Amino acid sequence: MGETQKQLIERAESVLLHTYNRYQIVLDHGEGMYLYDMEGKKYLDFYAGIAVHALGHNYPGLNDAIKAQLDKLVHTSNYYYNRPATEAAEKLTRISHMDRVFFTNSGTEAIEGAIKMARKYAYRKDGSTDHEIIAMNHSFHGRTMGALSVTGNPHYQEAFRPLIGGVRFAEFNDLDSVKALVTEKTCAVLLEPVQGEGGIYPAQEGFLKGLRQLCDEKDILLIFDEIQCGMGRTGEMFAWQRYGVEPDIMTVAKALGCGLPVGAFLCKEKAAALEAGDHGSTYGGNPLVCAAASKILDIFQEDHILEHVREAGAYLWDQLEGLKERHENIVDHRGVGLIQGLEFAQPAGPIIQRAMDNGVILISAGANTIRFLPPLIVEKEHIDEMIRILEESLEPSLA
Repeated sequence: MGETQKQLIERAESVLLHTYNRYQIVLDHGEGMYLYDMEGKKYLDFYAGIAVHALGHNYPGLNDAIKAQLDKLVHTSNYYYNRPATEAAEKLTRISHMDRVFFTNSGTEAIEGAIKMARKYAYRKDGSTDHEIIAMNHSFHGRTMGALSVTGNPHYQEAFRPLIGGVRFAEFNDLDSVKALVTEKTCAVLLEPVQGEGGIYPAQEGFLKGLRQLCDEKDILLIFDEIQCGMGRTGEMFAWQRYGVEPDIMTVAKALGCGLPVGAFLCKEKAAALEAGDHGSTYGGNPLVCAAASKILDIFQEDHILEHVREAGAYLWDQLEGLKERHENIVDHRGVGLIQGLEFAQPAGPIIQRAMDNGVILISAGANTIRFLPPLIVEKEHIDEMIRILEESLEPSLA
């Protein structure tokens, strides 16, 4: 008899650092919108590996492109050029209106690069090293020391102080709170166009347009973190495109590789302050992950993914609104496209656990909010299935 799921979990707990409170299942394989554990149980995937699997599991043609590159060339380092990185960068700049790309291994590394870019931009202007970045309360940008420093949640920061200095926090969607923090030392304003971990809060159009005007007037760089809300999730390739407000620097990751570890920070030519020796990455931009990114960007266009997200996102909105109307314990519904959240009057964890027991994988955003991040290929029948199971998973007194 082969190893059981419980036995593998016990092995994992004996060797892995316990930094995650993992659910007690071992996911074994996936197909389309579904995942399967070691025991063959089927789960409808409504979290997509935290907004990573934009194309679901085993999307036609993607694995073939990765395998072809795997057999050809995996790594060379950035001392040499390679075709997949060049092609992926060309496609990214074309769809983002940015001019330059630096590939990273993850989203948090992309944030690190964006911070360094902003600091170097300001340093080139006046030669000083005491510039400040304005970030947002309730934001999340990653867990490395720089990214943690601009994450507006003290709970994540407390044990790791001192963090990097020169970071001040404003209130999301409150332009006056940003203006109150601006000084001659401010070099950048950093935010997510849709706050993800903070509870699924989209930016208001006036807020982003006001930030753009402020940054233009003061020669401050505007940085958008599109790691979770970008790559089609809002129905536009990048969330800022819904508002018509272009950043000077932006970060992407997650769905850029659909499971392979690739991120990037992109910038306008005027912000491209980093020079030879200022920044680097051993694995960043390697041929394997960039072949995946390049193919994914092709699929988005060829298979009309954005159009599908707009349609599916509108349907998801209507179904979640209906659920909210039926249950007074649901106190708010927020989001756009296929990044939406339901806020409950009590912790969402038990509901998420019951939903998983019943065959749907969901994820929280804060204590009381369930986050809906399905693969962008989700169809109406999958949304109906999720709604049915979620409603069954509410406490009996609330159902």
